[in-house]
Amino acid sequence: MAPRRPRKAVPMTRHTPAPPALFPAGLRVALAPSTSFRASGRVATGGAPWGVARFKEAALPYLAELRRAGPGGLVPGTALGRALARQLVDRGLAHPVPASRPGPHPVTVVVPAYGRAHELDRCLGALHGLPVVVVDDGSPDAGPVREAAERHGARLVRHDVNRGPAAARNTGAALADTPLVAFVDSDCRPADGCLDILVPSFDDPKVAAVAPRIVPDLPLPPRGLLARYEAARSALDLGRDQDLVRPRARVGFVPTATLVVRRDVLRDVAFDEELRLGEDVDFVWRLHDRGLHVRYQPRARVAHTPRLAWRAAARRRHEYGTSAAALARRHPGRLAPVRPSVWNLLTLAFVAQGRPRAGAVSALVSAGLLRRRLAGTPGATGLSVSVVAQGLVADASTLGLALRREWWPLGLLCLATAGRSRLARSGAVAMLAPLAAEWVTRGPRLGPVPWAVLRCLDDLAYGTGVTASALRHRSLAVIAPRIQLPFTKRTDDRQTG
Repeated sequence: MAPRRPRKAVPMTRHTPAPPALFPAGLRVALAPSTSFRASGRVATGGAPWGVARFKEAALPYLAELRRAGPGGLVPGTALGRALARQLVDRGLAHPVPASRPGPHPVTVVVPAYGRAHELDRCLGALHGLPVVVVDDGSPDAGPVREAAERHGARLVRHDVNRGPAAARNTGAALADTPLVAFVDSDCRPADGCLDILVPSFDDPKVAAVAPRIVPDLPLPPRGLLARYEAARSALDLGRDQDLVRPRARVGFVPTATLVVRRDVLRDVAFDEELRLGEDVDFVWRLHDRGLHVRYQPRARVAHTPRLAWRAAARRRHEYGTSAAALARRHPGRLAPVRPSVWNLLTLAFVAQGRPRAGAVSALVSAGLLRRRLAGTPGATGLSVSVVAQGLVADASTLGLALRREWWPLGLLCLATAGRSRLARSGAVAMLAPLAAEWVTRGPRLGPVPWAVLRCLDDLAYGTGVTASALRHRSLAVIAPRIQLPFTKRTDDRQTG
């Protein structure tokens, strides 16, 4: 039996060294596909989270080389190049491009298990040749789990009672003696060569953890309506583009269904055992708060067994939402459903009321204020208009998402009264227009109407979980918006290089 650990996260007592000022020698770097340049390369937009970067004259030749290098990137050959690469990667404007490296790798795999011995057997079969610790988290019938572990030569430890996935991961990590620990859920199966892609990411000393792409294990073509929806939009699949994982970025967290972590980091930042759900979000955000990087690397793929029963799928989405209030208590301000700027909110309100001219004036005033802030930036006028336009679209989309999820009672009211109220009709458009855009870009094996209905039901299931958590914790933090006063401080507009 594994020793019982405290039901809370290990305190952060160790000192985190200052981040390196230079990008690692010999490591390639490439611009992120979402990074856009203006004003002859002097200004860039993009990053994680999105922002505006202005570059000094000395940085321009290196930036031009990076742009010419394309997705393959280049190896910075000078101290200036390495310093600029460090800044670009830290802001999410560029990504490391480590070459795949064959094993063996210094990794111990930890597999939390609770029943589902058949899934565990398939998982362990995909991990052949690796040292594996299976943590039986109090399965009601321990025999099948023990037999699966013995069949594949895995080390087995057992909790007397079920303590949750966070505790199981902490127990397994404490038994690892390798520099890296890979957490793999029992219903996941890493593809061959997965570690060959993930492990080189740790050549950057700032990287504390890296996650692969989790894809649903489905026949091709998928059979059944829910299977086709899951193939197009699995809750665990974060897409095809690699990214730096940060709060409020495109990839705000990664699931720990499969995650490789530095073992020395786990001595300081353990999983919070008080969280039965959302422990992965909390873990990733605490790594970020310590100045460490978590990367999403979709070239590495892991197959996951999806829930294809309607009730089970809806229940799981609801359960995900129930973690919101507990996370908000640990990370104040990060779980607000929307963060619109005052000017964008005013502009959208005018448009929703059928007053487009007033909305245009509001948008122009907002662009003028931003233009004043960007004084001295090449192409400031065009940049200001572009930023305001993108912000309006983003805030409208976020409001629509909130109406489908956290504000679902109001969203249902908008859909029900759209034929009688201009304001409700505007809310319905904000809810449904992004789904139409998704349908066009994703090309799911579903018609537009089934796609929109299933997306709304998916968001509704999650939203009811958020509501339940808010009521249970008596907290409005996960429902209340955070209105932003724009252009008051230079948080996303910095000079680089």
